[in-house]
Amino acid sequence: MEVFLRRISLIFSAGALGGLVNSIALWALGMYGITAMMGVKLAPKLVPMWLYPRIVWGGVWGLLFLIPIFKHSPIKRGVLLSLGPTAMQLFLVFPFKAYKGYLGLELGAMTPVLVVVLNAVWGIAAAYWLGLIGEE
Repeated sequence: MEVFLRRISLIFSAGALGGLVNSIALWALGMYGITAMMGVKLAPKLVPMWLYPRIVWGGVWGLLFLIPIFKHSPIKRGVLLSLGPTAMQLFLVFPFKAYKGYLGLELGAMTPVLVVVLNAVWGIAAAYWLGLIGEE
């Protein structure tokens, strides 16, 4: 049981780190005007109220790393597992919680691409962290 709890906590932590990396990447893209150049209306401020939930949800989604796939390829594993939070964001959060339409298209036509890329960043960061700490 102790080994399982240790593993769960490390995986949650890796997902949370991925959430932090994802959030900082989105913030930087907004701050430097890259999202605006893409025609995407996303430029969040790096404040605790925005950042904390993203870190926690990153940890929750990190539990996907319990699935034993592509353990020797952090890029493949991270990208594949990032499809879960990507689908949730594009098909549930944007249309039904944020009211930004399916795929978040009310924020701009390139929004789905941005979500896919940033969630891949989350997954890859989490997968590399798990590899670095010797969990995977």
